[in-house]
Amino acid sequence: MDELISIIVPVYNVAKYIEETIACVEAQTYRAWELLLVEDGSGDGTDEVIERCIREREDSRIRLIRQPSNMGAARARNRGLEEARGRYIAYLDADDLWVPEKLEKELRFMREKGAAFAFTGYEFADGQGRGTGKVVHVPETLDYRQALSNTTIFTTTVMFDTARIERKQLEMPAVKSEDTALWLRVLRNGHTAYGLDENLVRYRRGGSTLSSNKLEAMRRIWHIYRRLEGLSLPRSAWHFVFWAVR
Repeated sequence: MDELISIIVPVYNVAKYIEETIACVEAQTYRAWELLLVEDGSGDGTDEVIERCIREREDSRIRLIRQPSNMGAARARNRGLEEARGRYIAYLDADDLWVPEKLEKELRFMREKGAAFAFTGYEFADGQGRGTGKVVHVPETLDYRQALSNTTIFTTTVMFDTARIERKQLEMPAVKSEDTALWLRVLRNGHTAYGLDENLVRYRRGGSTLSSNKLEAMRRIWHIYRRLEGLSLPRSAWHFVFWAVR
């Protein structure tokens, strides 16, 4: 029997994207999945779109989970982790898209490598989800030291094996760039991240998003170095320079 993959999607004000995101999961060639849509207090009717999709599809693998209020992406993903039934955990942001073979190829790759933590390449996309041709290639592996200077791991590409990593370790801290903070914690605890250098994801990035704001990104990564990882000032500066160049 195929192992179940739990796909966790934090959902907040993405009514115009969420149906397409659900469809990209339904199109996966690997069929043993559950989709956990964690609604985080949207005010644009996102929950109504999800409810309609669930009614129309009558697919018990798709589950709507409601947060009591807007609590942020980290807590939404942690709620999804609590509800997840699968051995494998995959993250998908609500406005991003997967190619149909994403789960199948990444799971096969993890099994071949004996990996507990895997990530893939991806392509930037426009507002309509069309690839721009700008593809991010990923290294074969990343350990903790390397990841401090190389934040190429993108959330929508990540998969974890909870038979090898305790679920408690996968809880995201409620800080900015919570995903990067989680990767570093997992790697600091002795795991290696394995990169599948195939373009399996489309990252829809608009000019107004926080992740596209370079100054904000600089503040976030510096905070992680100094406050979360406890690096000295010289060591933080060293990794920051290499991070900025990349």
